[in-house]
Amino acid sequence: MDVLGVMVGLALLFGLVVAALVVVGVVKAARAVGEKMERQEAKARRAVENVTLKAKTYTQTGPQGQISAVRLGLRTSLSGTRQVLEGGLTQDGQLTESLALLARLDTHAAELDGELRTLEREPDVGRIAAKLPELRERAERITHSAETMRWAAQDRMHRFADDELGRLSQECENEAGALRHWDAAAGAAGAGAAGAASGARSGAASGGAAGAGAAREAARDGAARNALPDGTSGRPSAEELLGLSDPLAKLAHRLRKPTAGPSAS
Repeated sequence: MDVLGVMVGLALLFGLVVAALVVVGVVKAARAVGEKMERQEAKARRAVENVTLKAKTYTQTGPQGQISAVRLGLRTSLSGTRQVLEGGLTQDGQLTESLALLARLDTHAAELDGELRTLEREPDVGRIAAKLPELRERAERITHSAETMRWAAQDRMHRFADDELGRLSQECENEAGALRHWDAAAGAAGAGAAGAASGARSGAASGGAAGAGAAREAARDGAARNALPDGTSGRPSAEELLGLSDPLAKLAHRLRKPTAGPSAS
């Protein structure tokens, strides 16, 4: 019985936990749906108000039309800035600070819009003419601040896009060069062959010039060796071959020659 009681207690506890989780989930889902519906309702109401203000700017004249134009310009500027910042928040986290500043501007814009709405229902035209310049100046300051942030965010996103495109283009060029690797190899081989042929031609020319120079040097050395100091040729003369160049040999040869005497006559 004790075991059965424990099991029943555990089952009841499990059922309570599941029921609590279901209730919490239903409450959160209902709250999320309610918040979404509220946002959609606020957007729809704002869109209707913007259309109404735009219609008043064209149909009403005088201070009433001017007030409607100020309210419409203020709403349009803040809405455009919010769309730009929220659209770029996924890519640039620094825009969170800009959104915080825009929320503060929305607070001032809401207060100003309330004052303009009250002034729009003012029956005294003189009071409207006296208050409208001040309210318009405040609206222009808020609008200028919102536009400054919007333009800065747009320039920032454009700069990031240009930088990313430049890096992507460089990567594509590198990949294209890698895909055309055979062009680089053929160019390197052609350059090597041209360099080798040029080197061979230069070596042959220098070798021929060296051979011709060596031949000329050998001819000059041979001529120098064949030439005698007195400038005559190095070949032996007939007197040297007959041995007459020696004075004693010349004298003996003269003595051996027959002389013409009286006996001969």
